[in-house]
Amino acid sequence: MDTLDEASALKALLDWQAELGADVAIGEMPADRYAESAASASLQGGAGTAAAAAVAMSSAAATPDPVEEAKSAAAASPTLDALAEALGAFDHCELKRGARRLVFSDGRPGARVMIVGEAPGREEDEQGKPFVGRAGQLLDRMLAAIGLDRNAPDLAQAVYITNILPWRPPQNRAPTPEEIAMLRPFVVRHVELAAPDVVIAMGNTACAGLLGQKGITRLRGSWNEFAGRPCLPMFHPAFLLRNPYAKREAWADLLSLKSRLD
Repeated sequence: MDTLDEASALKALLDWQAELGADVAIGEMPADRYAESAASASLQGGAGTAAAAAVAMSSAAATPDPVEEAKSAAAASPTLDALAEALGAFDHCELKRGARRLVFSDGRPGARVMIVGEAPGREEDEQGKPFVGRAGQLLDRMLAAIGLDRNAPDLAQAVYITNILPWRPPQNRAPTPEEIAMLRPFVVRHVELAAPDVVIAMGNTACAGLLGQKGITRLRGSWNEFAGRPCLPMFHPAFLLRNPYAKREAWADLLSLKSRLD
């Protein structure tokens, strides 16, 4: 083969390789393609992990904090009606999906005494008012014994009533700490707007929500403070229905309330 034929053969070979995609000249040193592939996979995996972490952080930042949203919504409510509307629009509590209606309050806003109970029961869920079942009937008799009435025309003898939770828990189960913490900002604002002289924390859940403490047997009868107002823990009427022996202590607490009001 002469020089011309050899050059033509080499050119034909290069053209064929170019058509196959081999368009990079081979270097002087051999390349370990297996090592390059492993390194590339590692880099891609690292980038994927970083990207996943970034997405997770972004998602966490975008997830709303129910307690902070409750604080903002409550603080932005200038009146009791506005607070009830804000509470009704609050969608972070799952109890709302299973309850029939929002139970906001009963009695006379502006009354000297404000009672904070635990959560609505079946009757309260049906009627949309707190303390209307057997426990509510007992509460009315207890208040009447010291000259108070939730519907009294004179605010000096009237009572205003609400609960820590505005929606009924399934099967009347006890509220969870998360539910109490989530809805507490609304209760704080409720007390501020109602502006009572005295707050009654009625039952363990109310003590947990208002005072951050539990143990009603230990707490009852001892005056505390909530939102800058005197706060008296008392047995819940439902507890008294199950434990009639505790009515003597409840009567002592009622007398303590009457003395404070006088």
